[in-house]
Amino acid sequence: MTAAAIDLQLNGYKGVDFNADDLAADDLRRSCRELVADGGGRMLATVITDHLDRMEARIARLAALHAADADVREVMIGIHVEGPFISPLPGYVGAHPAAHVLPATPEAAARLVDAGAGLVRLVTLAPEHDAGLATTRWLAGRGMLVSAGHCDPSTAQLGAAIDAGLAAFTHLGNGCPLLLHRHDNVIQRVLAADRLRWVMVIPDGVHLPPSLLRTMVRVIGVERLVAVTDATAAGGMGPGRYAIGGREILVGDDGAAWAPDRSHLVGSTATMSRIRSVLGEQVGLSAAEVDRVTIDNPRHALEGTGGLA
Repeated sequence: MTAAAIDLQLNGYKGVDFNADDLAADDLRRSCRELVADGGGRMLATVITDHLDRMEARIARLAALHAADADVREVMIGIHVEGPFISPLPGYVGAHPAAHVLPATPEAAARLVDAGAGLVRLVTLAPEHDAGLATTRWLAGRGMLVSAGHCDPSTAQLGAAIDAGLAAFTHLGNGCPLLLHRHDNVIQRVLAADRLRWVMVIPDGVHLPPSLLRTMVRVIGVERLVAVTDATAAGGMGPGRYAIGGREILVGDDGAAWAPDRSHLVGSTATMSRIRSVLGEQVGLSAAEVDRVTIDNPRHALEGTGGLA
């Protein structure tokens, strides 16, 4: 496969939900094939917050399907565990079920990592819910890319987490309340965190306005920015009403995927082609810069995790 985009956060695609308990080999293979056909490349299959037993089983299923299928291995290069070690607070918890959120512990993290049989590359957690940052240290010490997300750490907590091995932030500007303190908020703290190696964003034209994306590019720099789709099984499906992972999702003409009450977005429906188009046409990045944030940076972010080098 020639150089192609690497999506570090993909929950599903073209009607296939990677968090389905009964995910079938044929469906995962078809989803990977459709992803490439729609301009994608390689990806981390993302497993989100649920009861720890169910997350463990879903991660193990993805690992088994990956091991059994060369076509899947060509596209799915690892697993991203997003939760359950996130903030349970409204807004910060986003579309994750708050009832299943847990404080981070190395013991619980080990269950999820072990279930992945070496495939877990990226873990998103809330530093303020990681006592003594023990889980961050444990994960980083085992070669995981540890990212903060769905969280509200103070400046001091964020700095301490970086010292402990935190290297990234997941979808900045999302996974937080609509209304924030105008000066002291998690977005401002991350923008000021120069030592944070990678900052992920969802530049689909829905999650973040292009004007904000342009500001983020100026502050963060293309050398630290990573573009992700955060697409769900509704990705690439067009407008409609979908049942995904036991929940209903409404997709509008603009591609936004909403909870039925429109209280929050539920992932995205974006293709990587859409992401690249927004970055070039609306944000104003050059072709080389678009390649940097969709191909080169995610590849470098995975170095040392056992993923694509």
